[in-house]
Amino acid sequence: MTFAKKALILGTITAIGAGATASAQNTLNGAGATFPAPFYQRAFAGLASQGVQVNYQSVGSGAGVRQFLAGTVDFGASDEPMKASDYSKGAAGKRGVVQFPAVGGTIAVAFNKADCRGLRLTQKQVADIFLGTIRTWEQLRCGKGKLTVAHRSDGSGTTFAFTNSLSAFSPEWKSRVGEGKSVKWPVGVGGKGNEGVAGIIQNTPGAIGYINQAFVRGPIKAAAVQNKAGRFVLPNLKSGAAALNNITLDGNLAGEDPNPAGADSYPISTLTWILAYKNDNGPKAGSIRRAMLFLLGPAQNVADELGYVPLRGNILKQAKAAVARIGA
Repeated sequence: MTFAKKALILGTITAIGAGATASAQNTLNGAGATFPAPFYQRAFAGLASQGVQVNYQSVGSGAGVRQFLAGTVDFGASDEPMKASDYSKGAAGKRGVVQFPAVGGTIAVAFNKADCRGLRLTQKQVADIFLGTIRTWEQLRCGKGKLTVAHRSDGSGTTFAFTNSLSAFSPEWKSRVGEGKSVKWPVGVGGKGNEGVAGIIQNTPGAIGYINQAFVRGPIKAAAVQNKAGRFVLPNLKSGAAALNNITLDGNLAGEDPNPAGADSYPISTLTWILAYKNDNGPKAGSIRRAMLFLLGPAQNVADELGYVPLRGNILKQAKAAVARIGA
């Protein structure tokens, strides 16, 4: 074999290797919350044309945090901020954590009942539905028949935010059930992910459950829920933004308000968080920062049309500043 031919072959192998390395650097894997999944998937599809491919697995907040702690993903996602005790565990303890909110949203009390229009629920009624105290549509004065209650079967940040609000609404709920990613439901049928709960509601006339407002479509409608000021408010951009403006973030950019003040506030509103590693991201660090700034930049412009609440003001500023701490 001639020297020139050897050089050509070696050059080809080197080019292939360099291409594979570049591709690996620009391919990111994330997993976690189902609540923001439609928003993330739409955003990351837009990013692909710019050379960064993101594979996001909608597996639930609990699974997302576990994968993040195990170090099997490039980033995690959760609708509940990281617990202080988790910062020292596994990959989080070794590599450090950069946590920041990515988008806001409202959790709808959603139902499928063709002859029930304009459903209005007090905070006590919402809690009583999931306690099993309210069992029929007659008790809600909105049609007839038995209620089929739908809830999450998996560990879920959506469940944490929802049950956190129920604890704020009802002393009985707080003492009997409490709040968490997983709780012992007094009544109901479980579905995996927001998709699973939405599927139960859509396929079961007379069903009622809790889902991200982005999943309210077709035969699924959202109830107006009474807020702290006494007004009945539907989940939407205006009511979600009013609620999220009451949230103050701490040093880890975590924050919540399970029953926000304000006449226009929807009472079950939440942020959702990205979990990234501070160190040891290697050559992927630049792609991770690029993906997250895209999420906090152009992607916010489509949040409302997808049923989410875009970040604005100081919360958005703090989130973008956090991205800069994601290092190699």
